[in-house]
Amino acid sequence: MAYKYMSKAWRNPGESYVEELMRERVVLWRREPTVVRIDKPTRIDRARRLGYKDKPGYVVLRVKVRRGGLRKPRPRSGRRQKRLGVVKFKPAKSLKLIAEERAARKFPNLEALNSYWVWEDGLYKWFEVIMVDRILLPELNLGKGRGRAFRGLTSAGRKVRGLMAKSQ
Repeated sequence: MAYKYMSKAWRNPGESYVEELMRERVVLWRREPTVVRIDKPTRIDRARRLGYKDKPGYVVLRVKVRRGGLRKPRPRSGRRQKRLGVVKFKPAKSLKLIAEERAARKFPNLEALNSYWVWEDGLYKWFEVIMVDRILLPELNLGKGRGRAFRGLTSAGRKVRGLMAKSQ
């Protein structure tokens, strides 16, 4: 029953206690490194829905990703303005997928199971990535090979690949 109220509060953070609480936390988060291992998920209801369990083998990481599009360097040699290719470039990946990949690079022994949005400000977005130790949890059957995040097998990766479209 408590998860129901938590998820309702997170749906509209501005109208509930969440915004006030997160504004205090984000002040500390800005000074932290990009990828930080945390003991418990910030949004336990969302983490549980995505497969997290509080037992050995499950690890939660908070990842900070800088918001905005691609910042491309300005070409050194001359050309007409139309062909400079500096502004209006969008990344092919979502910031959520970038966060999952950063977490997977930082912890190569773990697999990214899923992730969810936690908070954002003007400069950063924070995601929490649920990572799984394949050796401790062989029953999950995460497939052969390494790097679910890099192969586009997480939900963010599948969305980028166009596999999450609703059937009509």
